[in-house]
Amino acid sequence: MVVLAVIYILLLVIFALIAYAVVQIKLFGIKIKDFWSFIEANQILDKLYKFAKQYEKMTPQEQIIYLSEAERVFIAFDKVPDELWEEEYGKYKEVLNKYKDIKMLRWASN
Repeated sequence: MVVLAVIYILLLVIFALIAYAVVQIKLFGIKIKDFWSFIEANQILDKLYKFAKQYEKMTPQEQIIYLSEAERVFIAFDKVPDELWEEEYGKYKEVLNKYKDIKMLRWASN
């Protein structure tokens, strides 16, 4: 009986914390869907940052993939306030610079 009560209290605390997080996100003026896409974009940003550092020459197919993934990141980051991702600004800037370089190379080759 005591174990059941402890489990019930823990579940109640977990749901309360989730509700509190949702309320804080909404008070910050962000939609939950936008916040979730920001979290996913943050993970993609880390991968793109490593990719941009490792590869100087990309195949055309890799360039297209990089451009489309970078655009998804940029869209997600635009939907949330800058204060949320100011720690990731260096990575964002590096990915943006590589994005611009690829766009220029593709434009020049056409």
